[in-house]
Amino acid sequence: MKDQQTFKYICGSVLLLFMLILPLIAPVHDYLSIPTDVKISASNDPEVLSEGEETEALTAFSSTDDHQVFYEFAGVPLKKTDVTQMRDIRLIPGGQSVGVELHTKGVLVVGHHLVNGEKEAKKSPGEEANVLVGDILLEGNGQELNSMEELSSIVKESGEAEKPIELKIKRGKEMISTSLTPVFNAQEKEFQIGLYIRDSAAGIGTMTFYDPETKKYGALGHVISDMDTKKPIEIHEGTIVRSHVTSIEKGSQGIPGEKKAKFSLRDDRLGTITKNTPFGIFGELDGDMKNETYPKGVPVGFAEEVEEGPAQIMTVLDGEEMQTFDVEIVSNMPKKSAVTKGLIVKITDPELLDKTGGIVQGMSGSPIIQNGKIIGAVTHVFVNDPTSGYGVHIEWMLQEAGIPLYEDNITKQKAS
Repeated sequence: MKDQQTFKYICGSVLLLFMLILPLIAPVHDYLSIPTDVKISASNDPEVLSEGEETEALTAFSSTDDHQVFYEFAGVPLKKTDVTQMRDIRLIPGGQSVGVELHTKGVLVVGHHLVNGEKEAKKSPGEEANVLVGDILLEGNGQELNSMEELSSIVKESGEAEKPIELKIKRGKEMISTSLTPVFNAQEKEFQIGLYIRDSAAGIGTMTFYDPETKKYGALGHVISDMDTKKPIEIHEGTIVRSHVTSIEKGSQGIPGEKKAKFSLRDDRLGTITKNTPFGIFGELDGDMKNETYPKGVPVGFAEEVEEGPAQIMTVLDGEEMQTFDVEIVSNMPKKSAVTKGLIVKITDPELLDKTGGIVQGMSGSPIIQNGKIIGAVTHVFVNDPTSGYGVHIEWMLQEAGIPLYEDNITKQKAS
């Protein structure tokens, strides 16, 4: 019995040792290191990629459709790699501080208030009609609502006619209808519905990229949400403008810092905002955008090309002067589907740390450049460690901007 146990122990130890050294054996190590998916620019030939990844034990060759690469050993196919041909995209990196104004689609309900009527107790007609905070009022009495002025006019007309307002409301993905009757506030001498509403929002951020071919741009790297409801703002239209940084509130542990800036919506317009998504704001610029550090632009670095280690970001700390600062990519988490937090970035530049304490509000959208390629944008700061935060991979921002990534997409567009 004892000899049998000893034999099992020896066999188990040998098996464990074999499993530990197996990945170190050259052919096995080569096999495990072969990627299942590879992205290459349209200017490269899959054959060239394959030859560059050959080893003494494994030989690679391309299939007939150039979308797959097979690796063989002694003439026997062992592993397949899917090859995706990407477009040669060259972007102008951003870094400029920008002001943002969004006009909502409909008017957004951000709160309730009581109305002091002439003959009855205080009440909120909106709350009694089951209008909730976060609801979007799309129509009133069949008329489209895109401003507070339009709603105020309908409230006045319905109040004077002593008729209810028929409202069409968007609540999340649901469309509902309700009616409410305005109450005359004797003290303020006007009809009211007991709702606080908002039809626009403004703030600052950082430009990420500009595509000179299409004039499309991306900025911020994250969605703009309403400050009260915390819900993403659905936009009717928007404007992006040039911004001038006036001061920096330095961040510390538990207290995020902030850029202070000023801008003029009338005089400093750069372009339109057509989308507000989890990956940033997007639209088209009225004219070209320049970057003196990269006047001819830079190629795109896809998620699989990102390396953990040194990189740079571009942003503005004073006025409109763009500066380059050192950072470190602490973690790269490429995914096949779009994710908003694919990178972890740490600020290492002594000057930036001295002036800001790390990542501050208003820095969102600062482009990340590594090995001469734009790979993403800074998006969030860690509250408990302002020197670090998240970033988004550039490909997901390009996808949201409507800039084709794949060579096949261009071919299909031309064919149609």
